[in-house]
Formats: sequence, C-alpha cells, structure tokens
Amino acid sequence: MKKTTPSALTSLSDYQIEKLLDTIRNGNTVQDPTSQTGINAKFEDINWKLDTASIQMEEIFDVVAKTGVVPIEEIKNEIMPAIRQAAEIPHIYHLFYELKSKDEYTYRHTVCVGIISTILGKWLNLNQSDLNALSLGATLHDIGKARIPAEILNKPGRLTQEEYSEMKRHTAYGYRLLKDIPELNERVALIALQHHEREDGGGYPFSLPSNKIDDFAKIVAIADVFHAMSSSRVYHQAEPFHIVISQMQNDVFGKFNPKIMLVFLYRIMDSLVGKRVLLSNGEEGTILMVDKYEPLKALIKTEDSLIDLRLDRGLRISRVLHD
Repeated sequence: MKKTTPSALTSLSDYQIEKLLDTIRNGNTVQDPTSQTGINAKFEDINWKLDTASIQMEEIFDVVAKTGVVPIEEIKNEIMPAIRQAAEIPHIYHLFYELKSKDEYTYRHTVCVGIISTILGKWLNLNQSDLNALSLGATLHDIGKARIPAEILNKPGRLTQEEYSEMKRHTAYGYRLLKDIPELNERVALIALQHHEREDGGGYPFSLPSNKIDDFAKIVAIADVFHAMSSSRVYHQAEPFHIVISQMQNDVFGKFNPKIMLVFLYRIMDSLVGKRVLLSNGEEGTILMVDKYEPLKALIKTEDSLIDLRLDRGLRISRVLHD
C-alpha cells in the first residue's frame, strides 16, 4: 500500500518537490563528458596513491617491529599527502566502496581511518593545526600493532582470550611508541591510547568515562569502527552500507560521542541525496532530504508518493541502488 506524507509534516509544496527533483536529476545526469572523464581520472589517481600508501604502511610496520622507531618524517612526507588528497573527495559514499574492497587489512585500515577521520574533522570545522594532528594521529592509531606477535595479528580465525588480551595491548604499545617523539603533538599519542575507549566507560585499556577521553580519539573511534565494519577479512565479511550506518546510529547514545556521530551520519546520508534506494516494503524511491537529527529517516520520493520515514518507524532503507 502506497504511503503519502501528511502536509503537516513537510513544508515542501508539490512544486518545490518537483523543482528539487529536477535539480537532483540535472545534477546527476547532465554532465560534461570531459568533466566526468577528469573526475574518473582523479579517482584512479587517488586509488593508486592509496594502494601505494598501504604498501608503505606495511613496510613501516615492519621497521617499527624490528627497531621500535616510528619513521615520522617518512610518514609525513610520503603517506600523509595521499591521505589529504583522498579527503578532498566530497562524497564518502564513493570511498566506502573503494576502501573496503582491498586486501592487507591491517595496513590499509590505517590509511582509510586516516582519510575518514580527516573528512570528519573537516565536517566538524577543525582548524588546520588540529586537523593536521588528527590526520596524523588517525593514520598512526594502530601503530602499536607492530609490536603484536605476527601469529596473533595475522591469525585467520577467532582469537583465544589470551590472544585477545595481547591484541588489546596495541593501544598502550602505540602510546609508548609515540609519546616521546618531540615533533609530535601529544594528542597523536593519546589517539593511539584511547581510540578503543567508549562514552559509557565500556572500552579499553582503562574504561575511561567520556570526560577523560580526548576528542580526537572520539573522532578516530568512529572512523575506526566504520571502516572495520565495512571491510572484508578472513573471519569477517564486509557489511552492506545500510547495515553499517544503521548499526552506528544504534550506537549514537552509549558507545560514541553523539554530537560527533550525528554529524558523521548526517553528512554521509546527505551525500546520498538524489540516489535511489530500496525500502524494506519493496518500494524504490529517491532520497530527497535527510533529517539532521535522525539521518536514516529520510524523505523519499517514490513513483507516485512521498514517504517520510520519520512517520513509519517500521519502514527503513534496505539498500542503496546502483543505477
């Protein structure tokens, strides 16, 4: 049965809706072919640089494992430029599909979390100095894993309790590796130490309450979980985009800082305005608008109706469709 939105729930007239749809259609379909070619070439260039950065991160982890020294200048000069360039892409939805489909999870994960954290930092309007510290700290958030035995780090199955306890120590190992490097902002080391802490005190290594967790670590925690859920590993299949977003919204109050998470979810969903989706009742439609406080409860235009997902709590977006 088709659902329509009561007029009291939206201030958009039929004319305004059609104008919005025209804008969306034109924005998505009327393009200069040479411009699209340039965009595709930019994506290919960035993807190549991210592949290269992932390989370099693997080499850096090996150096750290053998020497206990983090080559900061090499990271700043060879890896951070690729991360900053990738963070210029306005739609993280594209990155979602590019970043989840690669191997070498541990090393690519560090690069991807650096990118996602940088994008989120921009959305939060951080100044350039803070953004630089966040980007570097996010890229180094898992550097402590270089001190984890390879048989645990690369184990293709579930860890034992003892192995998991050792794996969790990567936060403290990372902090020790970074805290005494003179040219690093002290918050870079705190990101490594605290990115698994949670708002409700249920994280590790210290079960800190919210007011004791650095804000940069809170940002990286969100980027870390987003990429981890989105990635395929030997023991974990990548979750579909809508599942990842739904789960993260469920964690808005409790595990993660709600203000940061709502900005993250809103901006991701807002990047989907104009895209077609499949709803849980089998209908297809186009996302028109996204609610700032309930990002998954979008306004959807189907073939002959307007659906406000805020009204029907049992109706949801099941899948983003690829035209």
